[in-house]
Amino acid sequence: MPKVTFLPANQTFEFESGKLPYGDHGKPESLLDIAMHFGFHLEHACGGSCACTTCHVWVRQGEHNLSEMTDEEQDRLDTAADLSLHSRLGCQAVVTGDVVVEIPAWNRNYISEGGGSILGDAIPVKK
Repeated sequence: MPKVTFLPANQTFEFESGKLPYGDHGKPESLLDIAMHFGFHLEHACGGSCACTTCHVWVRQGEHNLSEMTDEEQDRLDTAADLSLHSRLGCQAVVTGDVVVEIPAWNRNYISEGGGSILGDAIPVKK
């Protein structure tokens, strides 16, 4: 059974593939869908429709256990703060095996659902 660990909270959730009831949070069995199913808060201002970057995470382990990135996700990630080679959108990255992801520090406290960053344009985009 796949496990997803969210850092820095160090919370791990295990689920049976194909058995998780889809909660309409991004793609079925995406990082966001799994987080919301287990009551773990992962920001998602656009509701998981790949229209923002508030569910941006860094993959620390198990990158090969996520679905392949689509062009739409890549285009959206290009606008994300603190972009890295291991960045993914939680709403788009479907889990197929064990994964460890980290929620960037700026994203843990500064984004509120349905709103934008209180820092506005002060968050730098790293390329």
